[in-house]
Amino acid sequence: MTETETNTYDVVVLGAGPVGENVADRTRAAGLTTAVVESELVGGECSYWACMPSKALLRPVIARADARRVPGLSQSVQGPLDAAAVLAHRDYYTSNWKDDGQVGWLDSIGADLHRGHGRLTGPRTVTVTGPDGGETVLTARHAVAVCTGSRAALPGLPGLDEVRPWTSREATSAKTVPGRLIVVGGGVVATEMATVWQALGSEVTLLVRGKGLLARMEPFAGELVAEALTEAGADVRTGTSVESVTRENGTVVAVTDKGDRVEADEILFATGRAARTDDIGLETIGLEPGSWLDVDDSLRVTGHDWLYAVGDVNQRALLTHQGKYQARIAGAAIAARATGETLLAQPWGAHAATADHAAVPQVVFTDPEAAAVGLSLAEAEQAGHRVQAVDVDLSSVAGAGLYADGYKGRARMVVDVEDEILRGVTLVGPGVGELIHSATVAVAGQVPISRLWHAVPAYPTISEVWLRLLESYRDS
Repeated sequence: MTETETNTYDVVVLGAGPVGENVADRTRAAGLTTAVVESELVGGECSYWACMPSKALLRPVIARADARRVPGLSQSVQGPLDAAAVLAHRDYYTSNWKDDGQVGWLDSIGADLHRGHGRLTGPRTVTVTGPDGGETVLTARHAVAVCTGSRAALPGLPGLDEVRPWTSREATSAKTVPGRLIVVGGGVVATEMATVWQALGSEVTLLVRGKGLLARMEPFAGELVAEALTEAGADVRTGTSVESVTRENGTVVAVTDKGDRVEADEILFATGRAARTDDIGLETIGLEPGSWLDVDDSLRVTGHDWLYAVGDVNQRALLTHQGKYQARIAGAAIAARATGETLLAQPWGAHAATADHAAVPQVVFTDPEAAAVGLSLAEAEQAGHRVQAVDVDLSSVAGAGLYADGYKGRARMVVDVEDEILRGVTLVGPGVGELIHSATVAVAGQVPISRLWHAVPAYPTISEVWLRLLESYRDS
């Protein structure tokens, strides 16, 4: 019979992805003893199956696309990408799916790693079942932070398991390029993976249930990305649902609601995310297994003064950088409560994740890139703000023309006409991902329009779009 070990810490963190790592970093920096529990690889989804591998795959694709728009260089880069080299580049950035470096970092901050499946077994208690079947009970004096993230949500199509569909994990870790690929969905994963595999040689068919791509951004973002994917050779079908999927002699067959039969070697479902909370013991503390966890702005779970839910599990903003932001806030709040310090919970305070509501930035690494922060025009209007949209064709900016021949892009700022601040900014075009932080500073800092006139963009850069936007607002 295996003996159960018991350990007590100030804080127990369930999940060692970027979010859990950052919670641990902040609590350790405050002098709190911290245990971290992980059932897979330390570094989590982002490091091995999401952000890092997807961007490693996309970088050569975008670099080639940019080079093809530069006179004197374009003729040299008309050939195909070296798929094997691109996949090897991806493997390097995932550390070949080994987590030694991340484990070493946890050791360096003094956090204790417990490998195995962790489940809540009561208030402030986590029981870890290790790879050998042995159990370790971890008790938290102050807080347990659930940082278990999310997983791909698959539709309830009959027989889908037998088809062996790709999710985001398979799409970012595949070892070979499929000859034909069906992508179901129109969001970030769908558009980025369609961009990658089309460029690497797949014949891509994108089946989108909605009216367009990137539905959470301004409509023009999805329109420009769809146009570019089509020009690259992808078959983009909007307003299309998948009714059934089968695999016949190795070939995937998808039948749509329009009666179309689409064949491919693989099919990727990028149709949303689900909370990874189905088997972490939520029922032992009166919460629903598999549910998203409701939190306040300090990331504390409603009705549980010792429990925090940080990152994807709270469904506030399913983005790695936003989860890490929440982790810094949560870690600071845990430390403040543990030491009896005053909680600075007012908006934009040290213990309030205010940016989740007002200033979430995101970049979609397609060609063209789409980047946004804050509220879209529709979201701002729905929130009751009196706003005005200001649009500029990015090709009118000198820096854009120098960046690429035939540059196509668009910028929008959503101005609160009462407070004279920005509620949101959206940029679409080659290279705009590196522009979004300036917009984030303006939105998060609630910088008045009158002060933005004194933020002079260097000439000739694409950032000069800020001057064009301000001029358009002044002249409207």
